[in-house]
Amino acid sequence: MTVDTITQTAHYLTFKIDEEYFTVNVHSVREILEYSKITKMPDAPPFMRGIINVRGSVIPVIDLRLKFGMEETIPKSSTRIIVMEIAREGKTLVIGSLADSVKEVIEIAPEQIEPPPEMGTRWKKDYILGVGKYQDEFIMLLDIKKLFSIDELTRINQPCTDEDDS
Repeated sequence: MTVDTITQTAHYLTFKIDEEYFTVNVHSVREILEYSKITKMPDAPPFMRGIINVRGSVIPVIDLRLKFGMEETIPKSSTRIIVMEIAREGKTLVIGSLADSVKEVIEIAPEQIEPPPEMGTRWKKDYILGVGKYQDEFIMLLDIKKLFSIDELTRINQPCTDEDDS
């Protein structure tokens, strides 16, 4: 998906990582949870903090700060876990993502979105669908389908594999 393919006004959940605002389409968001204890998993990718139990379902939790090459999230009272659904290759994968805080759901029209800048951003351009303008803020629209490779998503959703023991 590119900025050119966004043709309709949509609702986005805004959240903060470090001092930057990010957003994902609300259709990808299942729920927002208060921070809770995360159980670490052996041999998980570095950006995967572990797993949580959500009403009997095991949900892997990733730290976008680590994915973006920053220091890991230090939980605070404002820290939230955004539970998202990622549709890839005919499957829907569910992951939790740590956010320093969640702001609000906003509506962004296509004309409020520009392509990510070619330079001057510390985020990998492939992860950013576009830059939205909302009030006096610039908001990075995340492309959650590109944020993780298929291999990473497989490892996240199967953190206890013994592939290396054969």
